[in-house]
Amino acid sequence: MNRPEIIGQSPNGGQSPSHVASQKPPVKAAEEPVVEVRNLGKRYGEFVALEDLSLTVMRGQILGFIGPNGAGKTTTIKILVGLARPTSGVARIAGIDCARDSARIKRVVGYMPDGFGSYDNMRVREYLDFFGAAFGIPRRQRVPRIAEVLEITNSTYMQDRYVESLSHGMQQRVGIARTLLHDPEVLIFDEPANGLDPQARIEMRELLLRLAASGKTLIVTSHILPELSRICDQVAIITQGRLRAAGSLEEIMRNLNQRRTIEIQLPAGQELAVAEAAVRDRLGDDGSLAVSPAEGMLRFETTQTDDQLSDVLSSLISAGVRICQFRELQTDLEDAFMSVLQQQRAAESLSPEKA
Repeated sequence: MNRPEIIGQSPNGGQSPSHVASQKPPVKAAEEPVVEVRNLGKRYGEFVALEDLSLTVMRGQILGFIGPNGAGKTTTIKILVGLARPTSGVARIAGIDCARDSARIKRVVGYMPDGFGSYDNMRVREYLDFFGAAFGIPRRQRVPRIAEVLEITNSTYMQDRYVESLSHGMQQRVGIARTLLHDPEVLIFDEPANGLDPQARIEMRELLLRLAASGKTLIVTSHILPELSRICDQVAIITQGRLRAAGSLEEIMRNLNQRRTIEIQLPAGQELAVAEAAVRDRLGDDGSLAVSPAEGMLRFETTQTDDQLSDVLSSLISAGVRICQFRELQTDLEDAFMSVLQQQRAAESLSPEKA
């Protein structure tokens, strides 16, 4: 039987936690830093699990924390929730030092690991009551609190069902309800959408966005990058224990690669030759141009500015080319992640240690 780990307790030493989500007024995002990590490092003997990690997450933001297996994500999370001490640097949540005051950290952080732990023969409300007691919430206050977190996660209808009988998506929602019991300021979710069907993913995404809108600060890890990119305000990409990129997706892509991809859609394929000549004339040696006669489309990468691209469009119109669309393709989180990995591998191949 997989026993769940208890992270967190009542912030008032047994007094009732304050209400969240449905009863809190929305908090404006980015008012103040809640999670602050500075030059964080963790070594296990000679092995460097984490090196010089610095991050800041503002109140109400959702941080997407991504990286391949073994990158250092779990080590970072363990330090943030007070389960591991850093070798160097400092991590603070709501002004509390994660290493020096781990007991207080457990009061302000809610953590849901990727594996859902449950006890056999427990109904959902019994399961939540057990953890409410473990968090130090008095029984008289646990009953309304359990009802509240079930409502927040849209799980009220399953309160009398046995936990082990629930689908994976239902269990994930119950897991979030458990994480919310002690009303933490910061929520850390490890792969919350893993194994969910498309409808359950949509419901999970909407739930995380509601929690952020209520003023909660979220750190979410996931390998489902397109899903993660839809909800995150900030992204942090980590590989081999080092932070490789951080910021909004647009900022990361701008720093990783200054090139932008432009797509031109024509209504008729016979104008492609004229369009190709006009674009090549404007691009010169700056960009690579691909032409698709079957789609009536041109696509090129370039470092040109908006003003220069306006000149490209004007040249096409002056040449008599009819245009359906002239647009810049938006990069996604997968593009950013792969760019980071490619840059890392390129740097490793040039390293003297590899020679």
